[in-house]
Amino acid sequence: MKRFELFFTFLKLPLDYFMLILAGFTAYFLRFSDFITKFRPIIFEQNLTLDKYWILVLIVAAFWILIFIFAGLYHTNPNQKLLKDLGKIFFACSASFAAITIYVFFTMQKFDSRFLVLTAFIFAIIYVSFGRIIIKITKTLLRKNGFGLRNTVIIGDNKISKEIKQNLENKRGLGYKIVGFYKNFNAKTEQQLSKNIPDEIIIADTKTNEEEAMLAIDFANEHHITLKYSADLFSTVSANMTISTIAGIPIIELKRTKLGGWGSILKRSFDILGSVILIILFSPLYLFTTIGILIETGLPIIYKNKRVGQLGTNFFTLKFRSMRKEFSTGEQFGQAGKLQEEKEKELIKKQSIKIGPVYKIKNDPRITQLGHFIRRWSLDELPQFINVLKGEMSLVGPRPHQPREVEKYEKKHRQILTIKPGITGLSQISGRSNLAFSEEAKLDIFYIENWNLLTDIIILIKTPFIVLKKTGAI
Repeated sequence: MKRFELFFTFLKLPLDYFMLILAGFTAYFLRFSDFITKFRPIIFEQNLTLDKYWILVLIVAAFWILIFIFAGLYHTNPNQKLLKDLGKIFFACSASFAAITIYVFFTMQKFDSRFLVLTAFIFAIIYVSFGRIIIKITKTLLRKNGFGLRNTVIIGDNKISKEIKQNLENKRGLGYKIVGFYKNFNAKTEQQLSKNIPDEIIIADTKTNEEEAMLAIDFANEHHITLKYSADLFSTVSANMTISTIAGIPIIELKRTKLGGWGSILKRSFDILGSVILIILFSPLYLFTTIGILIETGLPIIYKNKRVGQLGTNFFTLKFRSMRKEFSTGEQFGQAGKLQEEKEKELIKKQSIKIGPVYKIKNDPRITQLGHFIRRWSLDELPQFINVLKGEMSLVGPRPHQPREVEKYEKKHRQILTIKPGITGLSQISGRSNLAFSEEAKLDIFYIENWNLLTDIIILIKTPFIVLKKTGAI
């Protein structure tokens, strides 16, 4: 999901909360207005003081937000109709109103609260709906001026594809910019699209054969772009599908992962909180490991290893240095590091015990005595919590690999790069470095397609027990 859409998806929640609070205070000040008190005097004024009421409003508004969440008001579908959202707002506010009414009835509140509850309910519907309308208008205006547009390629040579193209070009406010129109998806199309990767591909030809369909899916996975297609084209290709309409045409979107929209926000929040807690918890180990490396081999303490992250971007993983300085590889060590990379290639040919793009050197002579210990207990990876805080990694995700390893990936393996790599992951707790790369890739892709926060928690809990078993440790 583009940052443009993600921003407005996130904006809905604080805006709704503000509108609910505003509704509560509007009802309060209306109740105390001269106009209303003339017809309905306040009986229990001492229970309606503002210093008590504002805290109650904050709590009740938070409760309403929970109802909104369950009502699906924070979806990430950019094509959902505003009218459908307004209907959900009405029913969610009605459910909240009913819950509060029942609470007031059974607790037998001794203050004149019925007017407040009723008027707050009415104003909540009006204000929240108004907020959503403002968001919709703002997004549409920005799109019409060229902001937040999704570069889109349409595949197909039929009436439906031409109709979609015409409608999307005429209605720029929908958020699409047509950058390509092809009769079918073949090797030539793939070559042309590789020069300028779009954000989305829409396959509008229901007669697309299986070979072309799979070629398009592989291309989308390789380049981490959204793939959509007309209904009845592939009914069983993906576990994560959403159905919407574009210009009145039913469209199915293949989602590579559930980690979009609120899923990514939830996972990022979990990563930040978890990494801060774990850094504090492991701070004594940071200190002891730092002192040990200084005593044994001196500086540098941290080894920066170039890895490939989300969407194929390179970054440096941070590790406690476990090799002797003179044998360390990478840009951190200048020309000497490049020379050691060439020597490492020879070592991989002789002593690697893994087949495929990923290597594992058995009995690596470059590792120090302390290095063996910290690798055995995975202490060398503790600095990667800093990578998590920086947003380069996640607590849980696929194993990050080096650029030279990623270059050897097959197309189907590039789906692994859809999300941020993790300090631990499903493949790590299923065999650590003993797994063949093909098995590791299958587990990582399964995790990507079936992600949920509970899975992350379970993997994190299992990780220390796997480390203690000494399974797959180098």
